[in-house]
Amino acid sequence: MNVTELFGCNVFNDEVMKNSLPKEVYKSLRRTIDAGEPLDTSIASAVASAMKDWAVSKGATHYTHWFQPLTNLTAEKHDSFIEPSGDKVIMQLTGKSLIVGEPDASSFPSGGSRATNAARGYTAWDPTSPAFVKEGTLYIPTIFVSYTGETLDKKAPLLKSMTALDTQTKRLLKLFGIECKKVSTTVGPEQEYFIIDEKEYLKRKDLILTGRTLFGALPSRGQELEDHYFGVLKTRISEFMRDLDETLWSYGILAKTKHNEVAPAQHELAPIFTTTNVAVDDNQLTMELMKKVAQKHGLVCLLHEKPFEGINGSGKHNNWSLSTDAGLNLLDPGESPENNARFMLILACVIAAVDEYQGILRASVASAGNDHRLGANEAPPAILSVYLGDQLGAIVDSIVLGKEYVPKKAVPGSIGVPESPIFPIDTTDRNRTSPFAFTGNKFEFRMLGSTASVADPNIVLNTIAAESFSRAADALSDAKDFPKACKEDTDKLLKADYRIIINCDGYGPEWEPEAERRGLLNNKTTADAVPECFKKENLDVFVHQGVYTEKEAIARANIQLENYIKMINIEALTMLEMAKQDIYPSVNAYVAEVCATVAAKRAVSDKIVCAADTELVEKLSMMNDAMIAAVNKLEKDLSEMPEGEVPASMKMAHVVVPDMEEVRRCADSMEKLCSSDYWPYPTYTDLLYSVK
Repeated sequence: MNVTELFGCNVFNDEVMKNSLPKEVYKSLRRTIDAGEPLDTSIASAVASAMKDWAVSKGATHYTHWFQPLTNLTAEKHDSFIEPSGDKVIMQLTGKSLIVGEPDASSFPSGGSRATNAARGYTAWDPTSPAFVKEGTLYIPTIFVSYTGETLDKKAPLLKSMTALDTQTKRLLKLFGIECKKVSTTVGPEQEYFIIDEKEYLKRKDLILTGRTLFGALPSRGQELEDHYFGVLKTRISEFMRDLDETLWSYGILAKTKHNEVAPAQHELAPIFTTTNVAVDDNQLTMELMKKVAQKHGLVCLLHEKPFEGINGSGKHNNWSLSTDAGLNLLDPGESPENNARFMLILACVIAAVDEYQGILRASVASAGNDHRLGANEAPPAILSVYLGDQLGAIVDSIVLGKEYVPKKAVPGSIGVPESPIFPIDTTDRNRTSPFAFTGNKFEFRMLGSTASVADPNIVLNTIAAESFSRAADALSDAKDFPKACKEDTDKLLKADYRIIINCDGYGPEWEPEAERRGLLNNKTTADAVPECFKKENLDVFVHQGVYTEKEAIARANIQLENYIKMINIEALTMLEMAKQDIYPSVNAYVAEVCATVAAKRAVSDKIVCAADTELVEKLSMMNDAMIAAVNKLEKDLSEMPEGEVPASMKMAHVVVPDMEEVRRCADSMEKLCSSDYWPYPTYTDLLYSVK
């Protein structure tokens, strides 16, 4: 296999465009992609024709406008290239068909932003993300809007947030004498996932319907030996990963790193950074392809944040950076960050944005699945904080606390043997317990759930950073002594937002009360987090930066709560079904067998006491009764749901979820006592250790 030839072979990329488009058409399209110039619609026909010819040469017979509705998934409607020509057909893609499509919008979530009977919606070509061919179809990345103009997807607001950040960052850079055509954010989303055997998966109703196990006692061996992390890849896993890499490379996805994660059956894939818009599309495609490639190998890829209770869940680290079209990384501190006024101001602005808008940043990653993960000793807490590292932390401390700053330089390191190479030691360690950590020349936002669309948190990050840069540019634009004013504004921001900076163990018991003392938010569930989005100051930032209208922002918060309520409801109904139809009768059947055994033993001799059998029967009978009592309470609470998304989500989070935990506690306790011949589902041992 020639990787360089394989890479991007299914993508209508720059090389293909350059070779297939007229020179002026190509230049015009590149100006739109590179500099953000408006698309010249007169070139659409030429691009469409070249795109169709290329796709047909790759075996495509159909095309689709590929978009991202508010479901965390992608959507597509396929149309063939055929057009009638007398008694025959020709293969054609018109400029109009490339630029705009018209799918039915009535069945997609809108959060009340339009009436149910308002069915018309439009998909519009996004030329900044390349088209590709998959399974005989040309996929054209698009945005999705309603007939009346409201955005109904994640792509349109993401592009708007990138435009807002570009605009405000260039204003700020201009004050430093830096002119550039475009400022872009780049993202590299690390993706964690589980792989299990398909045969075992198909025996678990809860995994099929909800993506996670609603029941399951801990196995005798979990992750306590810490031997799976970076361990040797099992043969089937290695074959799957090799196939996945090759598949992703063919779609131009920069899959770089793969390894075993902490939990048994858990793994990670990390890509190289790319422009945020493309990174979002790539991650959506990556999640889809992970599942399809796994199926080819008789495996199932689980992307749920917490498919197995009691062992590590899966997240998605969002590595976020900011750079100009000339390649200047605006988050690179340089050798002497204390003297780098531009970097220190940008750093202070980002910290201020995270502090002021911590509520919506936390809400951007909220989901039913992620609620199981955030705050456990496997993921950052639900409290937003910023970690800067020793060097930057010391600089900020010198500004805020008046401490003396002693510059720390990178030093060579060695393990102390002659054969060991000398390697550089960074100026700071990493803190994996902080949700928003500076890691050298970028920020790593670590709160994302593994199933999440990368679009949501990046929309918020881009928007709040743009707002912060805008304020700084406004404050400094008329400064007579710019260096002095810049230093004063930087110091003012760092002092005002110092509370959100930590250099401690975010998992430790002392952090939560300390965060409360500092006035930081601790919204542990989606029901607690999402109402932050309805606050006026949080709505205003989206409106001010032109990312959402107030109506659109409210609609998205409503959809998030609706999805949360629906997901918990599905889980609860699945749990009720499994408990009543499978677990309760299975335990009773085993109890009946033990009772029959006791009777048979006593028929032989009345001297046989059968104390252990009797104790087991009594214990299982009482536990089964307790489970049914918990089931009845869950069923009752589920049937008495208040109206309105906020009250209903609060009841789900604080009543229904605890009810479900009690049903599970009863069932999992019985699993440890019941014969494996009678237990109706594969155990955690079966699920986590069956792939060799």
